[in-house]
Amino acid sequence: MSRSTAEDSTPSPASGGFLDHWFEITKRGSSIGTELRGGLVTFFAMAYIVVLNPLILGNIPDRNGDTLTTLQVAGVTALVAGVMSIAFGIGARYPFGIATGLGINTLLAVTFVQVEGLTWAEAMGLVVWDGIIIVILAITGFRTMVFNAIPTELKAAITVGIGLFISFIGFVDAGFVRRLPDAANTTVPVGLGIGGSIGSWPTVVFLFGLILCGVLTARKVRGGLFIGIISTTVVAIIVEMVAKPGPSMVDGEPVPTGWSLAVPQIPDQWFGIPDLSLVGKVDMFGAFTSVGPLTAALLLFTLVLANFFDAMGTMTGLGHQAELMDDDGNLPGLKPALIFEGLGAVAGGLGSSSSNTVYVDSAAGIADGARTGLANVVTGAVFLLAMFLTPLTQIVPFEAASPVLVIVGALMIGQITSIDFNRFEIALPAFLTIVAMPFTYSIANGIGIGFIVWTLLQALSGKARSIHPIMWAVSVAFVIYFGAQPLTAAISG
Repeated sequence: MSRSTAEDSTPSPASGGFLDHWFEITKRGSSIGTELRGGLVTFFAMAYIVVLNPLILGNIPDRNGDTLTTLQVAGVTALVAGVMSIAFGIGARYPFGIATGLGINTLLAVTFVQVEGLTWAEAMGLVVWDGIIIVILAITGFRTMVFNAIPTELKAAITVGIGLFISFIGFVDAGFVRRLPDAANTTVPVGLGIGGSIGSWPTVVFLFGLILCGVLTARKVRGGLFIGIISTTVVAIIVEMVAKPGPSMVDGEPVPTGWSLAVPQIPDQWFGIPDLSLVGKVDMFGAFTSVGPLTAALLLFTLVLANFFDAMGTMTGLGHQAELMDDDGNLPGLKPALIFEGLGAVAGGLGSSSSNTVYVDSAAGIADGARTGLANVVTGAVFLLAMFLTPLTQIVPFEAASPVLVIVGALMIGQITSIDFNRFEIALPAFLTIVAMPFTYSIANGIGIGFIVWTLLQALSGKARSIHPIMWAVSVAFVIYFGAQPLTAAISG
């Protein structure tokens, strides 16, 4: 995979200074200006979480009738993302933004609180325990051992799968690809636009952004993706002023032709004091008494495995895209990165924003040249600013940021050339890893399916001795993970 447009950047005048030395800016072929710009691009690609996380966690009553309000969740979401992105940038020195992990937050809201009957404080307590366990596994070196035990072909497949996954996210968020309702009586789960056509102004804006970002990337324009996001946002604001597509939900009813999440318009109010009252509202031991130690332990196991491999897969993909891997396909300095990522779960639980993890959307900043932790510091700083400027984060719609995700997916899929599809014992698990991520909307699911099939095929093909013991252990763990729901139901019953 070729480097992004940042290769043409000249070193910053500060080359050789403290920032350059600490973040290895010149060594990684970047510049201070490129890192600052890349950090902003990553923020714009991730900023939706400040709006989306409150929609997932907010206003859902627990068994005591307590809820997390939208303003509370928005405030702590931006706070934890800001603090942990900065900490990861300084400590791990990689441009991998950190924020509330999608999937885990839904798991908490639906399974932990609504189904299992945990209070929000008890659910967040399990998230803290999840982070503590992950940090311990990182400190002992176990996470690094697992990372290094993954076959090279599976690492490449993980990168390709993530590329397809984030592209699919971009298509869905922009309305270019839509889920079809069950009432359609069709075997096709998704379709193009509305009724097979591009039937909304927001999707037209997305296509404009996709072509613009593609041209800028092809022409190797410095900061092309950043320019693309800003330009597409301006077009989106104009379209909203003239055509007035409006939001995608009005009075609880869907409006297919509306903007996916944020409506691009100049806000009446720019500044507000964040509500951080949720910080510290956790119950570390309540879950073990309210649902019993076995059920709580199984819920915790689910959290740990999902966080463990989701982050590991994301780091693999981002590391490959940024060309930061060593000759063995491993990420140098992985241990501190894994420790800080684990601390994201601890911070997310303590802040009641749900587990925070490395964000695949960081690929947008990397594609625009980010190579070091300085970009992360910028991303985190803007998240902290966003606590006070929440309306500003809603100006950029999904349709303006989604083109970048599609472009990044096109860049990441290049790793597929390193997979030997002529050997079926490699081809099948690699293929399943790649397709399961977008099809199941989960990086961890793709990794788990790939691990299990790889181990079984190697073993049943007479190559059991070549399988690393960790691959056996992780495959068994994933079998338990995929069966966690019926196991939890059986124990609860």
